[in-house]
Amino acid sequence: MSIDVRRPLAVDLFAGAGGLSLGLEQAGYEIAAAVEYDPIHAAVHEFNFPYGKTFAADVSKISGEQIREESEIGNREIHLVAGGPPCQGISMIGRRAIDDPRNALLKEFVRVVLELKPRYFLMENVAGLMVGAHRQLIDEVVEMVEANGEYRVVTPIKVLQAADYGSPQSRRRVILLGARKDVALPEYPSATYTPRTINGDVPKKPKLPLGPSVLDAIGDLPDADGFDELLHDDNVAGVSYGKPSDYAAKLRGSKKDSTDYSRPRPRLADELTSSARTVHTKKSIDRFAGAEPGTTEKVSRFLRLHPEGICNTLRAGTASDRGAYTAPRPIHPVYPRVITVREAARLHGYPDWFRFHVTKWNGFREIGNSVPARLGRAVGAALLEADDVTPTRGKPAKLGSTDLLYMTAGQAHEHFGLTERVIPQRDRKVG
Repeated sequence: MSIDVRRPLAVDLFAGAGGLSLGLEQAGYEIAAAVEYDPIHAAVHEFNFPYGKTFAADVSKISGEQIREESEIGNREIHLVAGGPPCQGISMIGRRAIDDPRNALLKEFVRVVLELKPRYFLMENVAGLMVGAHRQLIDEVVEMVEANGEYRVVTPIKVLQAADYGSPQSRRRVILLGARKDVALPEYPSATYTPRTINGDVPKKPKLPLGPSVLDAIGDLPDADGFDELLHDDNVAGVSYGKPSDYAAKLRGSKKDSTDYSRPRPRLADELTSSARTVHTKKSIDRFAGAEPGTTEKVSRFLRLHPEGICNTLRAGTASDRGAYTAPRPIHPVYPRVITVREAARLHGYPDWFRFHVTKWNGFREIGNSVPARLGRAVGAALLEADDVTPTRGKPAKLGSTDLLYMTAGQAHEHFGLTERVIPQRDRKVG
């Protein structure tokens, strides 16, 4: 399978499993190349986007030339370089925050952009970068980009809320947009929905259509606890779905989405995937059952999702080199259990064909670290509109081998030909 060069080409840095890749593809981009440091997540990206080239590599150790040469991009023009570089440092008086080693990947993102010379670039990050001392980081990134003389940045820089674009989840991200000086500056996309609140409240006279609810997102999914197979695997065949909402029908592929220009993938009609069960104690089940929807359960501190509300921000937890802590998983609005990976994926805007690593720990990290698809789609569409590009629907694409979803860290390292271990092993139970 090869890239469709009729479509504008995009490169996704710090790609994870591909949340931003997905949103950009839906906007009309061809994900020609992606770079992801963790080989487990890179393998999942390769499964979902097999037509492009997925590099399991450290962005600081890859060059623009290598990305071009080892993908099908070659000397073709790249329309967009996108990515969300991690940063953990806080600025200090008398010191450039960008020089803090913990922020090195921000510099590397800018370097790769300048080497690839795309028409546009998109950097996304946590909303907290716009607050207090952290704002210095964003300002220094802009300074680095503009010092080159070839790019302009859209100002003022904005924080966008995913729920404003049809995501049934509250998730705020700072979005930095830049354009080469020979192309038109883009504008930030306007909100298209009135979001619900986490406790289910809605404005009495919303000016925009009301966004989808938690129940709209997951109400048609069969209960994972009804299938013993999901105690030892993450998928089961021969299941029956309920009646879907408009939002869910589009994610299932049973209803056409007029604003989705992605490559169609094979539809799973009666299979439930990415749904490994979580076994709870009777005490936990009783507490979960007694928690009011839209409130936090007092012992676990997990939010009980409100069926008519939106989800709180789904978080990733920490990597194995930072303690391997599992992020809190919300409690299902109907069943006394935490949500499954597939339910989290629905709340993030992933279609049902999109798969994650079979372990719940990796699956939830892949979702929690990603940009909700509808937010990525809205920003991608705004970039194409600025450049007067009319999106064309992608050609049908197959998915990769499911072996990619079951890989251990060692197998993933071997698959990508990595000679050094980049992700430390984690002491944990499977799941």
